Amino acid sequence: MFIRKLSKAMLAVGAFVLAGCEGGVLDPKGQVGMDEKHLIVVATLLMLIVVIPVIFMTLYFAWKYRDGRDHEIYAPKWAHSKTIEIVVWLIPIVIVIVLGIITWNSTHDLDPYKPLEHDAKPITVQVVSLDWKWLFIYPEYGIASVNELAFPTNVPVNFKITSDTAMNSFFIPQLGSQIYSMAGMATKLHLIANEPGTFKGISANYSGAGFAGMKFNAIATPTADDFDAWVTKVKQQGSPLNVQQYKQLAKKSENNPVQYYGSVQQGMFNYIVMQYMHPDSNMKSMGSMSGMEDMEGMHDMGNMKGMDHAQHMQHMQHMKDMDADQTHSSTEQSSIASGEAE
Repeated sequence: MFIRKLSKAMLAVGAFVLAGCEGGVLDPKGQVGMDEKHLIVVATLLMLIVVIPVIFMTLYFAWKYRDGRDHEIYAPKWAHSKTIEIVVWLIPIVIVIVLGIITWNSTHDLDPYKPLEHDAKPITVQVVSLDWKWLFIYPEYGIASVNELAFPTNVPVNFKITSDTAMNSFFIPQLGSQIYSMAGMATKLHLIANEPGTFKGISANYSGAGFAGMKFNAIATPTADDFDAWVTKVKQQGSPLNVQQYKQLAKKSENNPVQYYGSVQQGMFNYIVMQYMHPDSNMKSMGSMSGMEDMEGMHDMGNMKGMDHAQHMQHMQHMKDMDADQTHSSTEQSSIASGEAE
């Protein structure tokens, strides 16, 4: 009778807890999120093979040999049991090995830098975390938006992510992986939505007073035509985004409403990535970088990770040369200014 009541209570608690999973990682709407949910479920079930028997035996033996039951005297006659030793060692070892194999395979399959295999042509979105809002730049369409991200259903999205402030974490729980955004470098993430809908996006890394309001809507449009209609709306309603407008946008603000930019100055994402690396020459380099979308790869963690020693040294020498040219240019400008003053 007691066991029956306990099982009903546990079932009710489980249903109550799972009712709050809607909209989170356990309610995925994209292939990456589904794969991650499968990994969570499998890992949890494997660990429960050990956890559940231990909990059951703890409760059972505490009840069986409780104080007041004189006929249940615990007086073992053995000093060692090979059977118990085999069970308590072999089962955890097998579970750890299985978990290790699953972790190894899933780590490579779910690599956020790995492009998704799909028949549809992916779209590129450049993401910038600000205080305390998200800027989304669509270089292929020449538009941008604040705190609203849109893309077609069943189309891969290639995200290039950076920060203009403290480190944040770009995360759409129902679509999959999160990844950090850091100033002066670009990280990557590849996601897809298999169902249309509006999914909540957040920053998963605390970044100051306005962190709680640093949220956005990720809209997976039912068709490509619906996405094109959204792009048209942004172009019609949005204002231009240039360096001056961006500097205003980058100022600290909380609970920002959705905002559109109908045009974006070329090279804006590269400007944001490079501004903390070479601030004096950044404005001058915007024009030349506008057609060099791979420039942010110089500070791409994935590219740096894949370099061999010779490539790394060549990269560092290139950065030193850029610094030397910048210093030389600044010295010449100072000399010219001094001559004019005289």
